[in-house]
Amino acid sequence: MTSKPAYKIYLIYAGVSAFLFEMVFTVNELYRIEIAGFNAMQLVLVGTALELSTFLFEIPTGVLADLKSRKLSVVIGLCLIGLGFFLEGLFPNFLFIFLSQVVWGIGYTFISGADEAWITDELGGRGLEKVFLRGAQVGQVGALLAIIISTLIGTIMINLPLLIGGALFIVLGLFLLRFMPETAFTPAITQNRGPANQMVHIFTQGLKSIKKKHFLIVMMAVTFFYGLYSEGLDRLWIAHIIDNVKLPAIVVPPIVWVGLINGTAMVTSIAAVEYIKRRLARTGKLQKVWLLTAINSGMLLAIVSFAVARNFSLAASTYLTYYILRTTNGPIYRAWLNESIEPGVRATVLSTYGQLNSLGQIISGPLIGFIALKTSISISLVVSGLILTPVVILYLHLHRRACKPPTSSMSP
Repeated sequence: MTSKPAYKIYLIYAGVSAFLFEMVFTVNELYRIEIAGFNAMQLVLVGTALELSTFLFEIPTGVLADLKSRKLSVVIGLCLIGLGFFLEGLFPNFLFIFLSQVVWGIGYTFISGADEAWITDELGGRGLEKVFLRGAQVGQVGALLAIIISTLIGTIMINLPLLIGGALFIVLGLFLLRFMPETAFTPAITQNRGPANQMVHIFTQGLKSIKKKHFLIVMMAVTFFYGLYSEGLDRLWIAHIIDNVKLPAIVVPPIVWVGLINGTAMVTSIAAVEYIKRRLARTGKLQKVWLLTAINSGMLLAIVSFAVARNFSLAASTYLTYYILRTTNGPIYRAWLNESIEPGVRATVLSTYGQLNSLGQIISGPLIGFIALKTSISISLVVSGLILTPVVILYLHLHRRACKPPTSSMSP
């Protein structure tokens, strides 16, 4: 494994940012309900504000990262995320929390694509699957610690993890401003153009680079379906556990069982990612296709099984299976994608994919919620799982193309 300073800084960034996100996410929904007094519609609206701000700002911030600096983009993003979380924890009312989602959503778009483009450039595009898998492991350790610490702090004052997490995001941004190396970045060449024309030019170049490769076009569809399936599951899995699954007879609050599932999932996924990382070191792109096909097929089956589960053991085991598979899927997918993107427009292209993912979530959230309202949470979760079917088909399509012998212009 590389010992370059950029790699070490990337692992620090991955671990600390995952810790801080989980510190906030452990308590923020409960804070909105118990302290801010949100009803169901308000909970949905703040989620929509987050996704819309992400959708609208993904590409402009990605272009900015390609034009100016991936490092600067990450630093700005972390500071905005911290400001948004701190604002939410400071003022427990709908208006400020709504505004905080817009602020941290914009901040996230500054990071989205820029962090991966930065480390890809610094490492010369080599060994990315190992880097992203190791980053995922470090992030899971950080998130596991955050669940414990945030729960303890939250018992003292429920908004305290939001305030601490927000402040520490800004500290992380300042740390990276000082120590994050950026030695391999070359700003995109835009000749003598004004700022607006520069952004349009880079975005256009990004689209052209996608159109050049069939692989990147297919991965756009894959990314969109990832957004479609994930929103309903992320919002409803806890409701399914509480409403439809028979919990063990031990008398503890349901949130304890949810926390136990999350904690166990993180621990087991760390080991699973390490196993996949070692196996992937001996494989090539063709094997990656098979691996991603198998992982996404397993995710589909695990979600559907979880949706119909009524006893705790089956529900917990199927959700754990899904969580582990999802955790291993992300780094492999991102590494493969980054390998195929032209360096000069990498952040812009990655932001385009991020925008597609957000669009999928914006579309599917209300639809899955409507299905749950009119039928049941279980049926809506089954639908979420089945949305992954096109992803499996698309990966099989890429496998078939990879198996085809190269065409020759010479006559036999």
